[in-house]
Amino acid sequence: MNDVVVIKGTKSGIILVLKPDEEYDVLKKEVAAKFKASAAFLGEAQKALTFQGKELTDKQKLELIDIIQENCRLSIVCIMEEDEKLEQSFRKSIEKKLQQQDCNTGQFFKGNLRSGQVLDVETSIIIIGDVKAGAKVISKGNVIILGSLKGNVYAGSAGNKNAFVVALDMDPMQIRIADTIARAPDRPKGKRPKETKIAFWEDGNIYIEPLDKDVMNDIRL
Repeated sequence: MNDVVVIKGTKSGIILVLKPDEEYDVLKKEVAAKFKASAAFLGEAQKALTFQGKELTDKQKLELIDIIQENCRLSIVCIMEEDEKLEQSFRKSIEKKLQQQDCNTGQFFKGNLRSGQVLDVETSIIIIGDVKAGAKVISKGNVIILGSLKGNVYAGSAGNKNAFVVALDMDPMQIRIADTIARAPDRPKGKRPKETKIAFWEDGNIYIEPLDKDVMNDIRL
């Protein structure tokens, strides 16, 4: 009977290995006995629980958790499933959520970026200064430049098409949002008026327009 139920402990959880071909009623009694005998060793803690070996219904899993908590001082706070597809789904959901957080949070950089310099960040970025020709800014979120943009900017570098670029003086060599690239048109001769503009992605193209109240209302975060 010793191998009917095996308890394996990790730093954050308990792995409960159940003999696959054993009757469920026998497993219940053995789980109660094992955890009662191990109560002093296991102590009082909150743990995650993983089942291995025997296939169980959700009702049986919950019943076993009740039995465990009745026979020791452990508190089972969650069940960790050994399901590769489920794990991948959770991972993708978490990555998507982190990407959204990166777009809605940001950091500041003060100073001018000169030719050859690259600023690569995980969040949105607000630059207090100029991005000179030959300099490059890469951000998973949005890029806001409180100065002139004459270099290259890559916003939404993780594929976020809702990312945007704002500059007090918009005159870039190249702007990229997600997988779409826009190159600057030929610069007209003569003095060019400075105007705050926003670059954004829509229907497969990047548009650069003056930043006004109506455009700000349409910004998607």
